[in-house]
Amino acid sequence: MRVALPNSLISAQFSQNMVELRQSIARTATEATTGRYADPTAHLSGRIGTAMLSQKAIDDIGFQREQLSLRETRLEVTQTNLTAINDRVQGIDISMLEALGTGNVFSQTLAARDAAAALDDVFAALNVRYGERYLFSGDATDTPPLASASDMLDDVRQLALAAATPADFTTALDAYFNTPGGGWQPDIYRGTLTASDSDSVTAADPALVDLISNLAILAISEPGNNPPPVAQNGGLIRSAAAGISTGLTSLTIVRSERGVLQEQISTQKETLDVEETIFTSAFNALTARDQYEAASALKQLEATLEASYLLTSRLSGLSLINFLR
Repeated sequence: MRVALPNSLISAQFSQNMVELRQSIARTATEATTGRYADPTAHLSGRIGTAMLSQKAIDDIGFQREQLSLRETRLEVTQTNLTAINDRVQGIDISMLEALGTGNVFSQTLAARDAAAALDDVFAALNVRYGERYLFSGDATDTPPLASASDMLDDVRQLALAAATPADFTTALDAYFNTPGGGWQPDIYRGTLTASDSDSVTAADPALVDLISNLAILAISEPGNNPPPVAQNGGLIRSAAAGISTGLTSLTIVRSERGVLQEQISTQKETLDVEETIFTSAFNALTARDQYEAASALKQLEATLEASYLLTSRLSGLSLINFLR
Protein backbone atom coordinates (compact mmCIF):
# COMPACT_ATOMS: atom_id res chain seq x y z
CA MET A 1 0.00 0.00 0.00
CA ARG A 2 1.36 3.44 -1.02
CA VAL A 3 1.49 6.10 1.69
CA ALA A 4 0.53 9.62 0.59
CA LEU A 5 2.53 12.65 1.73
CA PRO A 6 0.89 14.64 4.48
CA ASN A 7 -1.04 17.72 3.30
CA SER A 8 1.24 20.00 5.29
CA LEU A 9 4.31 18.92 3.32
CA ILE A 10 2.55 19.35 -0.01
CA SER A 11 1.21 22.77 1.02
CA ALA A 12 4.65 23.88 2.14
CA GLN A 13 6.12 22.92 -1.23
CA PHE A 14 3.37 24.80 -3.09
CA SER A 15 3.87 27.84 -0.86
CA GLN A 16 7.57 27.91 -1.74
CA ASN A 17 6.72 27.59 -5.41
CA MET A 18 4.30 30.48 -5.19
CA VAL A 19 6.88 32.68 -3.48
CA GLU A 20 9.26 31.98 -6.33
CA LEU A 21 6.49 32.66 -8.86
CA ARG A 22 5.69 36.01 -7.25
CA GLN A 23 9.37 36.95 -7.37
CA SER A 24 9.52 35.96 -11.03
CA ILE A 25 6.40 38.03 -11.74
CA ALA A 26 7.86 41.10 -10.03
CA ARG A 27 11.13 40.71 -11.90
CA THR A 28 9.44 40.14 -15.26
CA ALA A 29 7.08 43.08 -14.69
CA THR A 30 10.10 45.31 -14.13
CA GLU A 31 11.73 44.00 -17.30
CA ALA A 32 8.55 44.55 -19.30
CA THR A 33 8.46 48.16 -18.07
CA THR A 34 12.14 49.09 -18.35
CA GLY A 35 13.12 46.96 -21.32
CA ARG A 36 16.18 45.68 -19.43
CA TYR A 37 16.97 42.50 -17.55
CA ALA A 38 16.43 42.99 -13.83
CA ASP A 39 19.51 40.90 -13.04
CA PRO A 40 22.02 41.62 -15.82
CA THR A 41 24.78 39.76 -13.96
CA ALA A 42 22.86 36.50 -14.07
CA HIS A 43 21.76 37.10 -17.66
CA LEU A 44 25.18 38.00 -19.01
CA SER A 45 27.27 35.61 -16.94
CA GLY A 46 30.83 35.90 -18.33
CA ARG A 47 29.95 38.92 -20.47
CA ILE A 48 29.17 41.24 -17.57
CA GLY A 49 32.61 42.89 -17.85
CA THR A 50 31.91 43.96 -21.42
CA ALA A 51 28.55 45.43 -20.41
CA MET A 52 30.12 47.33 -17.51
CA LEU A 53 32.75 48.83 -19.81
CA SER A 54 30.01 49.97 -22.19
CA GLN A 55 28.04 51.50 -19.33
CA LYS A 56 31.14 53.34 -18.07
CA ALA A 57 31.79 54.70 -21.55
CA ILE A 58 28.19 55.97 -21.71
CA ASP A 59 28.53 57.61 -18.28
CA ASP A 60 31.83 59.23 -19.28
CA ILE A 61 30.23 60.62 -22.43
CA GLY A 62 27.43 62.11 -20.33
CA PHE A 63 29.97 63.81 -18.06
CA GLN A 64 31.95 65.14 -21.03
CA ARG A 65 28.76 66.50 -22.58
CA GLU A 66 27.90 68.35 -19.36
CA GLN A 67 31.36 69.93 -19.28
CA LEU A 68 31.13 70.94 -22.93
CA SER A 69 27.66 72.41 -22.39
CA LEU A 70 28.98 74.46 -19.49
CA ARG A 71 31.86 75.77 -21.63
CA GLU A 72 29.44 76.42 -24.47
CA THR A 73 27.13 78.51 -22.27
CA ARG A 74 29.98 80.55 -20.79
CA LEU A 75 31.36 81.23 -24.26
CA GLU A 76 27.92 82.26 -25.46
CA VAL A 77 27.56 84.76 -22.60
CA THR A 78 31.09 86.05 -23.28
CA GLN A 79 30.35 86.46 -26.98
CA THR A 80 27.07 88.19 -26.30
CA ASN A 81 28.71 90.80 -24.09
CA LEU A 82 31.70 91.35 -26.38
CA THR A 83 29.28 91.86 -29.26
CA ALA A 84 27.28 94.31 -27.14
CA ILE A 85 30.48 96.27 -26.45
CA ASN A 86 31.35 96.33 -30.14
CA ASP A 87 27.87 97.54 -31.13
CA ARG A 88 27.79 100.16 -28.37
CA VAL A 89 31.18 101.69 -29.19
CA GLN A 90 30.95 101.48 -32.95
CA GLY A 91 30.30 104.84 -34.57
CA ILE A 92 31.49 107.03 -31.69
CA ASP A 93 34.86 107.53 -33.41
CA ILE A 94 33.20 108.59 -36.65
CA SER A 95 30.86 110.99 -34.88
CA MET A 96 33.78 112.66 -33.11
CA LEU A 97 35.88 112.91 -36.29
CA GLU A 98 32.96 114.47 -38.17
CA ALA A 99 32.38 116.97 -35.37
CA LEU A 100 36.06 117.94 -35.36
CA GLY A 101 36.13 118.18 -39.14
CA THR A 102 33.18 120.58 -39.28
CA GLY A 103 34.12 122.46 -36.12
CA ASN A 104 30.64 121.75 -34.74
CA VAL A 105 30.97 122.27 -30.98
CA PHE A 106 27.50 120.91 -30.26
CA SER A 107 28.22 117.66 -32.15
CA GLN A 108 31.56 117.33 -30.37
CA THR A 109 29.80 117.74 -27.04
CA LEU A 110 27.32 115.00 -27.96
CA ALA A 111 30.11 112.66 -29.09
CA ALA A 112 32.06 113.23 -25.84
CA ARG A 113 28.98 112.55 -23.72
CA ASP A 114 28.22 109.47 -25.79
CA ALA A 115 31.74 108.21 -25.15
CA ALA A 116 31.27 108.70 -21.39
CA ALA A 117 27.94 106.84 -21.49
CA ALA A 118 29.52 104.08 -23.57
CA LEU A 119 32.17 103.61 -20.90
CA ASP A 120 29.45 102.92 -18.32
CA ASP A 121 27.92 100.35 -20.67
CA VAL A 122 31.28 98.72 -21.39
CA PHE A 123 32.04 98.40 -17.69
CA ALA A 124 28.61 96.90 -17.05
CA ALA A 125 29.09 94.36 -19.86
CA LEU A 126 32.49 93.33 -18.52
CA ASN A 127 31.13 92.91 -15.01
CA VAL A 128 28.72 90.22 -16.20
CA ARG A 129 28.38 87.09 -14.09
CA TYR A 130 27.31 83.58 -15.04
CA GLY A 131 26.06 81.82 -11.95
CA GLU A 132 28.54 82.79 -9.24
CA ARG A 133 31.38 83.28 -11.71
CA TYR A 134 32.50 86.65 -13.10
CA LEU A 135 33.51 85.86 -16.66
CA PHE A 136 35.99 88.69 -17.32
CA SER A 137 37.97 88.53 -14.05
CA GLY A 138 40.49 85.88 -15.09
CA ASP A 139 41.06 83.49 -12.18
CA ALA A 140 39.49 85.90 -9.66
CA THR A 141 36.06 84.59 -10.62
CA ASP A 142 34.43 85.66 -7.35
CA THR A 143 35.40 89.33 -7.85
CA PRO A 144 33.82 91.88 -10.23
CA PRO A 145 36.63 92.77 -12.66
CA LEU A 146 36.05 96.52 -12.82
CA ALA A 147 35.39 99.37 -10.42
CA SER A 148 33.22 102.27 -11.60
CA ALA A 149 33.85 104.00 -14.91
CA SER A 150 33.46 107.39 -13.23
CA ASP A 151 36.40 106.64 -10.92
CA MET A 152 38.55 105.82 -13.92
CA LEU A 153 37.45 109.02 -15.73
CA ASP A 154 38.35 111.05 -12.63
CA ASP A 155 41.83 109.49 -12.73
CA VAL A 156 42.27 110.27 -16.42
CA ARG A 157 41.08 113.83 -15.94
CA GLN A 158 43.56 114.34 -13.11
CA LEU A 159 46.36 113.02 -15.33
CA ALA A 160 45.38 115.54 -18.00
CA LEU A 161 45.23 118.42 -15.52
CA ALA A 162 48.66 117.53 -14.15
CA ALA A 163 50.28 117.27 -17.60
CA ALA A 164 52.15 120.29 -18.96
CA THR A 165 51.82 119.24 -22.60
CA PRO A 166 49.74 116.81 -24.68
CA ALA A 167 52.85 114.58 -24.96
CA ASP A 168 53.16 114.45 -21.17
CA PHE A 169 49.50 113.48 -20.91
CA THR A 170 49.96 110.71 -23.49
CA THR A 171 52.93 109.34 -21.57
CA ALA A 172 51.09 109.50 -18.26
CA LEU A 173 48.05 107.82 -19.79
CA ASP A 174 50.15 105.00 -21.20
CA ALA A 175 51.76 104.45 -17.80
CA TYR A 176 48.34 104.51 -16.11
CA PHE A 177 46.90 101.73 -18.27
CA ASN A 178 49.95 99.62 -19.07
CA THR A 179 52.19 99.49 -16.00
CA PRO A 180 51.44 97.35 -12.92
CA GLY A 181 51.31 100.28 -10.51
CA GLY A 182 49.97 102.85 -12.93
CA GLY A 183 46.47 103.07 -11.56
CA TRP A 184 44.41 100.90 -13.89
CA GLN A 185 45.56 97.59 -12.44
CA PRO A 186 45.57 98.35 -8.71
CA ASP A 187 42.56 100.69 -8.63
CA ILE A 188 40.21 99.85 -11.49
CA TYR A 189 40.89 96.33 -12.76
CA ARG A 190 40.50 93.86 -9.90
CA GLY A 191 40.88 90.56 -11.69
CA THR A 192 43.98 88.60 -12.65
CA LEU A 193 45.97 89.47 -15.76
CA THR A 194 45.93 85.86 -16.94
CA ALA A 195 43.36 83.08 -16.79
CA SER A 196 43.86 79.34 -16.44
CA ASP A 197 40.64 78.90 -18.43
CA SER A 198 41.76 79.25 -22.05
CA ASP A 199 38.17 80.01 -23.14
CA SER A 200 37.92 83.17 -21.08
CA VAL A 201 38.68 86.79 -21.88
CA THR A 202 39.84 89.18 -19.16
CA ALA A 203 38.86 92.83 -18.91
CA ALA A 204 42.61 93.49 -19.03
CA ASP A 205 42.82 92.15 -22.58
CA PRO A 206 44.75 94.69 -24.72
CA ALA A 207 41.86 95.06 -27.15
CA LEU A 208 39.49 96.06 -24.35
CA VAL A 209 42.04 98.29 -22.60
CA ASP A 210 42.70 100.16 -25.86
CA LEU A 211 38.99 100.76 -26.33
CA ILE A 212 38.54 101.94 -22.76
CA SER A 213 41.56 104.26 -22.74
CA ASN A 214 40.61 105.91 -26.02
CA LEU A 215 36.98 106.25 -24.99
CA ALA A 216 38.21 107.96 -21.83
CA ILE A 217 40.08 110.59 -23.87
CA LEU A 218 36.96 111.30 -25.92
CA ALA A 219 34.83 111.38 -22.78
CA ILE A 220 36.91 114.19 -21.21
CA SER A 221 37.10 116.15 -24.47
CA GLU A 222 33.72 117.88 -24.08
CA PRO A 223 34.21 121.54 -25.15
CA GLY A 224 34.26 123.96 -22.23
CA ASN A 225 34.94 121.18 -19.76
CA ASN A 226 38.11 119.60 -21.10
CA PRO A 227 41.57 119.83 -19.52
CA PRO A 228 44.11 122.08 -21.27
CA PRO A 229 46.21 119.34 -22.92
CA VAL A 230 43.08 117.97 -24.57
CA ALA A 231 41.56 121.35 -25.40
CA GLN A 232 44.78 122.57 -26.97
CA ASN A 233 45.35 119.57 -29.21
CA GLY A 234 42.71 118.34 -31.61
CA GLY A 235 45.24 115.80 -32.86
CA LEU A 236 45.06 114.03 -29.50
CA ILE A 237 41.31 113.58 -29.89
CA ARG A 238 41.69 112.42 -33.49
CA SER A 239 44.30 109.90 -32.41
CA ALA A 240 41.94 108.59 -29.73
CA ALA A 241 39.16 108.22 -32.31
CA ALA A 242 41.53 106.28 -34.58
CA GLY A 243 42.52 104.17 -31.56
CA ILE A 244 38.87 103.21 -31.06
CA SER A 245 38.72 101.96 -34.63
CA THR A 246 41.87 99.90 -34.08
CA GLY A 247 40.53 98.60 -30.78
CA LEU A 248 37.32 97.44 -32.44
CA THR A 249 39.36 95.53 -35.01
CA SER A 250 41.33 93.84 -32.23
CA LEU A 251 38.08 93.07 -30.43
CA THR A 252 36.76 91.42 -33.59
CA ILE A 253 39.80 89.12 -33.54
CA VAL A 254 39.10 88.21 -29.91
CA ARG A 255 35.48 87.46 -30.77
CA SER A 256 36.48 85.33 -33.76
CA GLU A 257 38.84 83.29 -31.57
CA ARG A 258 35.97 82.56 -29.20
CA GLY A 259 33.87 81.66 -32.24
CA VAL A 260 36.45 79.06 -33.26
CA LEU A 261 36.24 77.56 -29.78
CA GLN A 262 32.46 77.46 -30.00
CA GLU A 263 32.66 75.63 -33.32
CA GLN A 264 35.13 73.14 -31.85
CA ILE A 265 32.77 72.45 -28.95
CA SER A 266 29.89 71.91 -31.35
CA THR A 267 31.99 69.40 -33.31
CA GLN A 268 33.05 67.61 -30.12
CA LYS A 269 29.42 67.28 -29.02
CA GLU A 270 28.49 65.79 -32.39
CA THR A 271 31.34 63.29 -32.00
CA LEU A 272 30.10 62.38 -28.52
CA ASP A 273 26.60 61.82 -29.94
CA VAL A 274 28.01 59.30 -32.42
CA GLU A 275 30.07 57.55 -29.74
CA GLU A 276 27.09 57.43 -27.39
CA THR A 277 24.94 55.85 -30.09
CA ILE A 278 27.56 53.14 -30.68
CA PHE A 279 28.11 52.33 -27.00
CA THR A 280 24.39 52.47 -26.21
CA SER A 281 23.68 50.05 -29.05
CA ALA A 282 26.35 47.67 -27.74
CA PHE A 283 25.04 47.97 -24.18
CA ASN A 284 21.45 47.38 -25.27
CA ALA A 285 22.47 44.33 -27.26
CA LEU A 286 23.82 42.85 -24.02
CA THR A 287 21.27 44.00 -21.47
CA ALA A 288 18.02 44.85 -23.27
CA ARG A 289 14.98 42.63 -22.75
CA ASP A 290 12.32 42.46 -25.43
CA GLN A 291 9.35 44.13 -23.75
CA TYR A 292 6.74 42.21 -25.76
CA GLU A 293 8.42 38.92 -24.88
CA ALA A 294 8.59 39.96 -21.24
CA ALA A 295 4.90 40.92 -21.27
CA SER A 296 4.00 37.51 -22.74
CA ALA A 297 6.11 35.72 -20.13
CA LEU A 298 4.44 37.84 -17.44
CA LYS A 299 0.99 36.65 -18.51
CA GLN A 300 2.11 33.03 -18.40
CA LEU A 301 3.59 33.45 -14.94
CA GLU A 302 0.39 35.11 -13.68
CA ALA A 303 -1.67 32.24 -15.10
CA THR A 304 0.62 29.71 -13.41
CA LEU A 305 0.30 31.57 -10.11
CA GLU A 306 -3.49 31.60 -10.35
CA ALA A 307 -3.47 27.85 -11.03
CA SER A 308 -1.18 27.35 -8.03
CA TYR A 309 -3.57 29.31 -5.81
CA LEU A 310 -6.48 27.17 -7.02
CA LEU A 311 -4.62 23.90 -6.47
CA THR A 312 -3.47 24.99 -3.02
CA SER A 313 -7.06 25.82 -2.12
CA ARG A 314 -8.21 22.36 -3.19
CA LEU A 315 -5.40 20.65 -1.31
CA SER A 316 -6.33 22.50 1.87
CA GLY A 317 -9.72 20.81 1.79
CA LEU A 318 -8.33 17.32 1.16
CA SER A 319 -8.93 14.75 3.96
CA LEU A 320 -8.57 10.99 4.37
CA ILE A 321 -12.35 10.54 4.15
CA ASN A 322 -12.47 12.60 0.94
CA PHE A 323 -9.52 10.63 -0.42
CA LEU A 324 -11.25 7.27 0.35
CA ARG A 325 -14.38 8.44 -1.40
